[in-house]
Amino acid sequence: MGCIQSPEAKRDAEISTFLAAEGTKYEHDIKLLLLGSGESGKSTLAKQMKIIHLNGYTDEERCSFKVAIYNNLVSSMRALVKGATTMGLVVAASEAAAYVSRPEFEMLYDPITPELSGAIKKLWADPGIKGAFARSNEFQLLDSAEYFLESIDRLADPHYVPTVKDVLMSRIKTTGVSEMEFTLSKSHFRIVDVGGQRSERKKWMNCFPDVTAIIFVVALSEYDLKLYEDNTTNRMFESMKLFKEICSNPFISNVPIILFFNKSDIFRQKITKVDLSVCFPEYKGGPNFDAASEFIQEKFMSLNSNSAKTIYPNVTCATDTGNITTVFNAVTDIILRNIIKNA
Repeated sequence: MGCIQSPEAKRDAEISTFLAAEGTKYEHDIKLLLLGSGESGKSTLAKQMKIIHLNGYTDEERCSFKVAIYNNLVSSMRALVKGATTMGLVVAASEAAAYVSRPEFEMLYDPITPELSGAIKKLWADPGIKGAFARSNEFQLLDSAEYFLESIDRLADPHYVPTVKDVLMSRIKTTGVSEMEFTLSKSHFRIVDVGGQRSERKKWMNCFPDVTAIIFVVALSEYDLKLYEDNTTNRMFESMKLFKEICSNPFISNVPIILFFNKSDIFRQKITKVDLSVCFPEYKGGPNFDAASEFIQEKFMSLNSNSAKTIYPNVTCATDTGNITTVFNAVTDIILRNIIKNA
């Protein structure tokens, strides 16, 4: 007796057959545009694309991130010291606080010295700094601050070479437009990453021509945080405003949007401590990850008033290579199916 092919398997076979015959025709048409507000995790997604599809980072490439990592570490502690002072918290390690706050540590170009690492370790153990960290939603602090501060001994080692995780956790402000290309499923992909902060958004329009799909990234964990740019606007509201503008933009009215609700790992921890109602008073789901994430997804989906615009929501963790591999495979399938449907 012959096997009956499932509808899904039949569709997958259709995709494979179509791409085998027509792949060359479409290999230059898959252009993905990464959009979202600052600190949403767009550039981390771009790093994952390199890890997954371009053989990752060599030792030399990882070492090129050392200066950024040193500055992420030191700027995080400087922000904690400033935050503690602003909030009136007592920092017992006052000499260490004064040391890391020196002007020469505003921007580092050299490795972490024993004196600097010692001051940072002393401060990280200080109750006043721990108190400031617990209230870090009240000032600007990198998401990766705890990760790097807990790794101070490793980072201060004279022979330190960043790990892949260090590269993913590092933060470098995206300015201008960066592109990455790779081949997947016999198709040629071009990933375009544009800076998300307000000063960079005027460049978005130049990237719209020939775009196949937009990956719009939202940080789930940003609901109690303010923008770096003005320190008054709620980041979640800024993302919602941007998303609505993208959905209604006439130049990309028929372009599908892959909506990434990112930083699910941070959100999972935060929602047990900070209720979503601080951002959305109407939320009544309590400290429940599923209820809260679904509520945010519904908020964003309701902003699309364009019937021609298709939205594909996904919950992601950009620092988790396995998660991004799975999600991007699903995204690829969506894109290729759309190509077949519109052929």
